[in-house]
Amino acid sequence: MGASRLPVDDGVEHGSSFDRARSGAPAAGEAVGDRFSTDEIFQRVVATADEEVSSGIQKLYLSGIAAGLAITLTFFVYATGKAAFPNDVTGLLAPLLYPIGFVYIIMGRYQLYTENTLTPVTLVLTRVASVPSLFRVWLSVLAGNLTGALIGTFVLANAGVFSPEAAAAAVEIGAKGIETPWWSLVFKAIFAGWLVAGLVWLEHAVRDSISRVVLIYLVIYTIPATGLYHIVVSSADVFYLVFTGNIALATGLWEFAVPVLLGNTIGGVFLVTLINYGQTENRFPEGDASRPKLTLREWLFSQRISTPEEPASRPDPAPGADS
Repeated sequence: MGASRLPVDDGVEHGSSFDRARSGAPAAGEAVGDRFSTDEIFQRVVATADEEVSSGIQKLYLSGIAAGLAITLTFFVYATGKAAFPNDVTGLLAPLLYPIGFVYIIMGRYQLYTENTLTPVTLVLTRVASVPSLFRVWLSVLAGNLTGALIGTFVLANAGVFSPEAAAAAVEIGAKGIETPWWSLVFKAIFAGWLVAGLVWLEHAVRDSISRVVLIYLVIYTIPATGLYHIVVSSADVFYLVFTGNIALATGLWEFAVPVLLGNTIGGVFLVTLINYGQTENRFPEGDASRPKLTLREWLFSQRISTPEEPASRPDPAPGADS
């Protein structure tokens, strides 16, 4: 005789078919328990996006600062690795600890700009969150990331944390980025944005922490190992060059950070989010299917985010109705 099922307060609703989180997103695959379909992965991404776009500016900014400080760890260990392996012609040894900051960020659920090129965009594409609400998330997170990187690199540049060899390697890393042609930086950053946003998609496809850590390590290690660029790490490179008197801030931002920011955004939004969106049908978690779409005006100009409890969305007003 089968054992009776006891109630478990673990944030997951246990039903007769398959498990779902309280958000309605699947906690297990319907067809195969430990394997999610594309629609199920998208529903899990939507649940995460809901949490992010509903957060206030202060919360997003402070979480972004924590992520920027964590990226400082990546900058620190990468420069230290460069100094430790000066004769490594393959470029595969110095980045061995590069993913450490990203492990902190993704496992600790900090807000990182390249992560947010995937999740909130899903709500905008489904027209249940407005374009301005997406920009609010992006700007708040990016400002926090840059603030954290600014603080961290200021300490590294002035507190004697680096060895002389590592300090020289840190300058060399930034100088190499500055010397890279503008459009080469854009395309390198497109691939990096593709990797990081794809990592977020894959991270929603696994169920255990060990798999997540392995995914983070493999994907993020690929960025420095192949000479690609991430906006927050690149900003840390620029800030360190500024604090050590090697470059003017405006020059570093325009010649390094701006093209990397552009490329990361393109890679995350167009190559991952739009493609993954296009191959899904059932895009909302259970209970969200009746979620009303915003009107065109609300979608383009308001800060609104619809919820399943709201009444049906109003039709677009006729021209001249506001006059």
